[in-house]
Amino acid sequence: MTFEATYLGSNGWFIKFKKTKLIIDPWLKGDLIFPPGEWFFKGSLEQELSIDKGIDIILLTQGLPDHCHIPTLEMFRKDIPIICPKSAGGILEKIGFSAIKILKPTEKTHQFNLSIEATAGAPVPQIENGYIVRDDEDNSFYIEPHGYLDKNLVKQNIDAVITPTKNLKLPLVGSFVKGADVIPKLIKKFNPKYILSSTVGGDAKYSGFLNNFISVQDYKEELNCNLIDLETMQSIMI
Repeated sequence: MTFEATYLGSNGWFIKFKKTKLIIDPWLKGDLIFPPGEWFFKGSLEQELSIDKGIDIILLTQGLPDHCHIPTLEMFRKDIPIICPKSAGGILEKIGFSAIKILKPTEKTHQFNLSIEATAGAPVPQIENGYIVRDDEDNSFYIEPHGYLDKNLVKQNIDAVITPTKNLKLPLVGSFVKGADVIPKLIKKFNPKYILSSTVGGDAKYSGFLNNFISVQDYKEELNCNLIDLETMQSIMI
């Protein structure tokens, strides 16, 4: 076994390495609302999700509500280590977290037995984070939730990439999630054994003005690795 990956819906993941457990961009309870209010965009969970109480690290890719979800984060103990971009730092401080590590793209940190490197992610509008995570046995994954691949990353072998596999588009704006576009680039860059489909999925209902204009484009080409849609299963051993 290298690690176990469980999809939590939306952008959320629970990753269990041999020695360390981390949760990524969790939305586990309460509504998801984007400013200026629920009339604009609202997500509602079918039911609250339970989590493993032995989580060691919280990893956040962005400071937006669907990645840095305040009602969910308030569930965690306030001394848990959190790794995040600058956009999430102030939000976490207001909640009361005391072990916040802000990373910019190219910066690294070591937590427990994990090496975590921030990569350049989506411009929404500031550049947010993706991450490459490796344990001390060189088991690894890459995650970025909007389909933006850092062009400065060196070619390397990574066990799994966690990425959207669809494009989400808005009129005039174009694709704000570029999963279908980024998959060939991820395969060329990382030669992964697995691609784990993320971002668009889970037991949630969406409403509001913005939701009426979002269109979806799937990735339709054949892959030379395993594409896993965890909406059809609880978790997978990588």
